[in-house]
Amino acid sequence: LNAMYDKFSAKFGLINSSANSKAFSEDDSYYLLSSLEVLNENGELERKADMFTKRTIKQNHKVESVDTAAEALAVSIAEKACVDMEFMSLLSGKTEDELYSDLQGTIFLNPRFQFSSMGDDQKYLTADDYLSGNIREKLHIAEMAMQIDPEKYGFNVEKLTEAIPKPLEASEIDVRLGATWIEPDDIKRFIVETMQMPYSVQRSISVHYCPQTAEWLVEGKNCDNNNVNATMTYGTDRKNAYSIIEDTLNLRDARVYDRVDQPDGTTKSVLNRKETMLAQEKQEAVKNAFREWIFKDPDRRERLVKKYNELFNSVKPREYDGSHLTLDGISPEIELRPHQLNAIAHTLYGGNTLLAHVVGGGKTYEMVASAMESKRLGLCSKSLFVVPNHLTEQTGAEFLRLYPAANILVATKKDFEAKNRKKLCSKIATGDYDAVIIGHCEKHTKRKPQYVSE
Repeated sequence: LNAMYDKFSAKFGLINSSANSKAFSEDDSYYLLSSLEVLNENGELERKADMFTKRTIKQNHKVESVDTAAEALAVSIAEKACVDMEFMSLLSGKTEDELYSDLQGTIFLNPRFQFSSMGDDQKYLTADDYLSGNIREKLHIAEMAMQIDPEKYGFNVEKLTEAIPKPLEASEIDVRLGATWIEPDDIKRFIVETMQMPYSVQRSISVHYCPQTAEWLVEGKNCDNNNVNATMTYGTDRKNAYSIIEDTLNLRDARVYDRVDQPDGTTKSVLNRKETMLAQEKQEAVKNAFREWIFKDPDRRERLVKKYNELFNSVKPREYDGSHLTLDGISPEIELRPHQLNAIAHTLYGGNTLLAHVVGGGKTYEMVASAMESKRLGLCSKSLFVVPNHLTEQTGAEFLRLYPAANILVATKKDFEAKNRKKLCSKIATGDYDAVIIGHCEKHTKRKPQYVSE
């Protein structure tokens, strides 16, 4: 192979040269050939690919038996992407109950499995999966299951209780006027106390919130126009405090309009800049008054802090561990770093993933390995990589450098010409490719390369 390459390059130059690229770009195997060369930043030959000097395809050694439950779990996650008790029993020779007993705390019996209407068909979940996400919701389900079978689910309740995020204090919570989780009764109490409304007028004011439209309504806005707080301290002659509070609740800037008669007999609303500026100053005063008022009362503070924590402080992020991944088919000369393995695990088990590493962090290899592992585990059948036009060849070469035996299709500029588009789409649809790499125009987007699994 070395002799053949040296003979070719002496006569025709680098495989990746522009002349050879143009001559052979229509050949699907060209990108496999182009991966034989490792180029530097200037496009010059740095060295020949590893396959000229060493083995780049390793044999897949299938694990058929293990000694411990922990080893069986690692193989199950690597081969099945889940806790497959039947598979683990075949590997270890242990029963399901024995495996669960050995792995309790590492895996959890999923209470949702008992409620088929929830559509969750996984009986067992790993600890990093189960003890993450919305902990309070999972705790509620576990407590329901514990009422049916305390022996099975008492451990779940104990561990979920420990995993609940640390409660936030009032000083750590910023509550703004218009927050939809605040009850209308609290808003009315704020209005009554801040405006120092007479008792006889309080019954004329009411506050309503419509969840369907996410809209607040303050009724009786004009019943207290003789109140100095409503017309001067927190409002103006043209727009009183009740109207300003309603605008603030609905996240609108306070505005004042004048009705101006037109020559054709119609009337037009024109913004009064001076009155609007004054009204917006009063709006800021209302917002500041609400911040000072909301946690002033101890009972109200305790109730709202508890509600806020239940609604918004229940999610614990999952930490993904990719140390168990075997990555069958990867070049034995390339060793991925721990953060790359963790990112691949996140892609496989997380549902959606943003690879936001710095430049040089190894994102391309992460995407390639995620695609190949997803296909091997049956999570997808074909992956689509969308990269900037000038990176299609480079991505194809790096793909084959990591997985030398992969079967990929790299689209060229000619493939996107009008006469060739249908042909390309047909090849993508009918070909048994591990992945398809296509380019996109950079004129309208600055997005990073991405891939989508079918």
